Amino acid sequence: MHFSSKIIDWYRANKRELPWRNTRDPYKIWLSEIMLQQTRVAQGLPYYELFLEHFPTVRDLAEASEKKVLKLWQGLGYYSRARNLHATARTITYDYGEKFPDTYPELKKLKGVGDYTASAIASIAFDRPEPVVDGNVYRVLSRYFGVTLPVNSTEGMKYFKTLAREVMDPERAAEYNQGLMEFGALQCTPRNPGCDTCPLNNSCVALQKDQVGELPVKLKKSKVRNRYFNYLVLLDEHGNTRLQQREDKGIWQQLYEFPLVESQEILEQESIYNKVEETLPGYDLSSVSLENEEPIVHKLSHQHLHTRFWRVEIPGELERGIPLEELDEYPVPVLIADYIKTLKNSYF
Repeated sequence: MHFSSKIIDWYRANKRELPWRNTRDPYKIWLSEIMLQQTRVAQGLPYYELFLEHFPTVRDLAEASEKKVLKLWQGLGYYSRARNLHATARTITYDYGEKFPDTYPELKKLKGVGDYTASAIASIAFDRPEPVVDGNVYRVLSRYFGVTLPVNSTEGMKYFKTLAREVMDPERAAEYNQGLMEFGALQCTPRNPGCDTCPLNNSCVALQKDQVGELPVKLKKSKVRNRYFNYLVLLDEHGNTRLQQREDKGIWQQLYEFPLVESQEILEQESIYNKVEETLPGYDLSSVSLENEEPIVHKLSHQHLHTRFWRVEIPGELERGIPLEELDEYPVPVLIADYIKTLKNSYF
C-alpha cells in the first residue's frame, strides 16, 4: 500500500475530533491554523472557541478593536500572530468582500500567512493539492525516508517540501495533510514514538537503521539572551496604578505593562531608587518596596526575562491613574496578568 494511503487509513481510525475538522469554512480553518502555530492543541482549543464566540465571522473580527483582540489572545503568546490575524481579517473583509482567496499564491500574500498556513487553507478548505509541512511532518518524513538533512536549514526545508509533494495523494490532499500532521502528533512523536504499533514500521528507514532517536536533524538554535526587567508598580492613595503600552517592535508589542526599567543585571534596593527618580521625575516617592526577592524567570524562545516587581507608593492622586478593578480590561503579558491577580488580592 502507498505511503499516503496508509497515512489516510490511520487518520480515519485514530484522528481526534476537533471542531475545525468538521468544516470547510476557510475562516475557521485559517483561525485554527494561526492559533495552533507553536501552540499545543489542548492550549489552543479554548482560545479558538472563545474567538468564534466573540467573532463568529471574519467581519466580526475585522470590526473589533485591536485592544479586544489582544485581550482575548492573552496567554497564547507570540502576539504578532494576533495583530496579523486582525490585519488580515480587515483585508479579507474590506478588500476581498469577506471571501478568502482559494489558491496558495493568493493566500500567501495575506499578512501572517506563510507557506505552511497557505498550504493548509488551500488544501483543507479548497482541496488544492498543496503539501503542508510543519514540525510533525518533518519528523515523519525524516524518519520514514531516513533523511538526514537538517529540517531547519534552507536546503532541508526545500527538500522536505518537494518530498511531501511527491508522496501526497493529490486527489485527497485535505485528508492526507491532516493525517500526516496528526500522525506526527500522536504516533510518530518526538519522544517514545509508537513504533511497535506503527502501520509504517515495516518500511521505516529510521526504525530499520535504529535512527529513530537521531531523526530529524536540527541545526543548533541561537544562544538564549538574558534580560533583566524591573517593573515599577505605582499605587496612589485611591487605589490607582499606571500601565503603559509597549510600542517598540519585539516582544509584547502593543500590550500593556507597568512602567519598566530594564537593567544589565539584577538591581538592588539602592539602585532602584535612582532608576525610579529617573523614570518618574517630579514625584514625591514615599516608599519603594520589593515584591519578590527571587526574580521570576519568564522563558521565551530566544530570551529569558528575569523579572522583579517594585511597589511604589505615591502620595495623593496619580496622574493618568487606572483603578485596580479596571486592570482586567487591558491586554497584558501573562507575566503581568499573574502579578495583577496577586496585587488585587493583597489590596482588596
